[in-house]
Amino acid sequence: MTTHANMLSQSGKTAARAFTHILIGMIIGAIIAVGAQKHMNRLPLSTAFITRVTRFADAFRRIVFAQVKISAINATFTGIFLLVILPIFHDTLPLSKTLVLVTFIVGLLPVIGNLISNTIIVAVALSVSFPAAVMSLVFLILIHKLEYFLNARIVGGQIEARAWELLIAMLVMEAAFGIPGVVAAPIFYAYIKRELIYLRLV
Repeated sequence: MTTHANMLSQSGKTAARAFTHILIGMIIGAIIAVGAQKHMNRLPLSTAFITRVTRFADAFRRIVFAQVKISAINATFTGIFLLVILPIFHDTLPLSKTLVLVTFIVGLLPVIGNLISNTIIVAVALSVSFPAAVMSLVFLILIHKLEYFLNARIVGGQIEARAWELLIAMLVMEAAFGIPGVVAAPIFYAYIKRELIYLRLV
């Protein structure tokens, strides 16, 4: 139980840090957007800079809202597994409802959130029995693969990009920067896509 509590505590700290960054980013974006509306007469460089930052903030906002949907879907599937499917074949995991809540919270972190929640769930399942841990791992792998394409579709709908475009962007960024690249890929691709749309190149 102590190990589980420590893992949940660490996940909570990670999620809280991510929420703080997201909140700060949205506040900065809102301030810049309001400032841009109030002060229309600016020098060309200032205008261009504010325009780009505003568009980047808009891309960030779109990704955040898409990630909330993705996290809700992930938590729903996880809840069905932990509270309905797993108890049929094995004992109910301790803190099952808490695990579902943690899955939703850390799921707001693209990619890395799934890794955190999956690790916690498998660790808790292993404390119950080895078969329960194996079943949990198989289920989470299958759901993770399904969500990989579902994520691309949901995020793609928010940024007006096809799923395959976002998947390619995520693969390229992962090859270049690893996990941080996968996390950042949707935001940067959303911004680049928006710039191309404004320039009427796509």
